[in-house]
Amino acid sequence: MKVITYIPHQALQQLILRISTVEANLPEGVNSVVSPYPPTPYQSIIFYCNNPISMSKNDDVDFKKQPLSVLLGPQVSRVNIKVHNRLKAVRVDFLPGGLFRFLKIPMNELFDKGFDAKDFFGMKMKILTEQLSEITDLEVGKKLVEKFLLDRLRIVNDHLPFDNALHVLYRNNGNISMEKAASLSCLSLKQFERKCKERIGMNPKSYARILKFSKAYRLHEASPELDWISIAYEAGYYDQMHMIKDFKVFAGVNPSEIEKQLRNTAIKMQKDLNF
Repeated sequence: MKVITYIPHQALQQLILRISTVEANLPEGVNSVVSPYPPTPYQSIIFYCNNPISMSKNDDVDFKKQPLSVLLGPQVSRVNIKVHNRLKAVRVDFLPGGLFRFLKIPMNELFDKGFDAKDFFGMKMKILTEQLSEITDLEVGKKLVEKFLLDRLRIVNDHLPFDNALHVLYRNNGNISMEKAASLSCLSLKQFERKCKERIGMNPKSYARILKFSKAYRLHEASPELDWISIAYEAGYYDQMHMIKDFKVFAGVNPSEIEKQLRNTAIKMQKDLNF
């Protein structure tokens, strides 16, 4: 899988972490590939330029084809992704709190689901997806998406100290106290927790937990030769047992089982989602 990551336009950098282009061709004779996709800390919009992927919940055998443009709110449940024939996509990952500022919709209303982005952006999104279906160069697609994002900046909510606090929590992989994060936001702990539910869709402790888990999972996808004890340490876990507990919650299986599942798929979906 080929992933190219772009630093967004300077005007977007308080909202958006990165814009990426993603391209993958399946091995000859293979029509589809299924890959696990546990929750990440990112809230995103993903544009599929050709065949959209299909998705199933971890305990569901039925895959449902996704829209050409998908908006992902806060996720806590694993899904499985099926790629058909060839994957060409442009992905926008928002900084924590960025999608709330962009949409002005409480993130708890988007909790653990994916949505057709046209339902939020209307005709302009429909036009954009049609343009993306005609491109041959993904960098052209990236420029179209970035222009769409820039055009909406005039109605975006203001940046607040709360957003700075979330960015610190994110950059530290959740490894700071909630009291310190609340202090950075210029709010009491209870106020900070309420704002988190509105702006990232969950309480800050849950978000910090997903940050650590996601780092551990992506470390394994990117460097499968690393042992799990080293991964737990790198991700900031107190010990390996805490990491195993999070894998059972967020990936639905323990680390050794996810290792087997990844060994049997041709596409690793998260190894290039670096912080």
